[in-house]
Amino acid sequence: MASFRFRNNRWQARVQRKGQKDLARSFINKPDAEKWARSVEIEIDRGTYINTDYAQKTLFKEILQKYLDDVAPNMRSADNQIIRVKKLMKHPIAEVNMAQLSPKHMADYRDERLKVVKPNTVIRELAILSSVINHARHEWGLNVINPVTMIKKPSSTQGRDRILNDEELGRLFNQLEKISTWYKPLAEFALETAMRRGELMSLLWVNVNFEKCVAFLPITKNGDSRYVPLSMKAIKILKLLPRDIEGRVFPLNKGTVSILFLRASRRARIEDIHFHDLRHMAITRLASKFSNPIEIAAISGHKSLSMLKRYTHIKAEDLVQKLG
Repeated sequence: MASFRFRNNRWQARVQRKGQKDLARSFINKPDAEKWARSVEIEIDRGTYINTDYAQKTLFKEILQKYLDDVAPNMRSADNQIIRVKKLMKHPIAEVNMAQLSPKHMADYRDERLKVVKPNTVIRELAILSSVINHARHEWGLNVINPVTMIKKPSSTQGRDRILNDEELGRLFNQLEKISTWYKPLAEFALETAMRRGELMSLLWVNVNFEKCVAFLPITKNGDSRYVPLSMKAIKILKLLPRDIEGRVFPLNKGTVSILFLRASRRARIEDIHFHDLRHMAITRLASKFSNPIEIAAISGHKSLSMLKRYTHIKAEDLVQKLG
């Protein structure tokens, strides 16, 4: 039942229903208060009422900040996630009230970002926005529809296919060797194992079994642990490495690795190459050794064969030899 009272020059409407928290809102005139109360009562009776009080009192930046404080630090990719969320907080979309956040806001954000960054970057940013909103809906009682789910996502660009030839690799290794003891072996080991940068940086000596020729990764990007088979060349690379007091096989910083790798590639006069391309190259090499994609995925750690396909770059001319 609804009740109304005039207070502080405004009409306050209050709706009370058994089993439902009391709902109240203030209006300038009584007809508006009565109209709101009737609509709420009808929705409650139908079971379709959604309480948006929390959303109406909250800006998107407040949700982003709470996510930044409570959720992001506990994620495996915490550093990257925190950087991305902080960047989103500086965008005008963060100033929008959660009750008013609409698909148009997200579509405008998508179109604006597509003018300055690649589609895959926009896809990742939209995924973060969607994840934040969904977490607020499921965990913090934010009763809103996720607007990200209602817009068209950019088409994903084709996976990179940069493959270095032996001469380019030689020049690159020569420059990496000049940086420090670790960088050339790191690149060589990456090519032998197809391990991700984060997996290489977190690999511990205690998890390397020289007898069985495997390396154990307790935590990987997709959430699973896995054993990586080591070739004879990979074993040789490891045995020549010095042991670090921290117990890490490659005691390097992830960010520094990428920066110095790019610097070495420029000095080697090699364009359009990133550290992650070594994983593409390694998986392509594995594809020439293993005909079963399940075996390749077991080594690379891919859960989806469609994603594995994006990382495998087989040239048509190489297949001609197999055709005979």
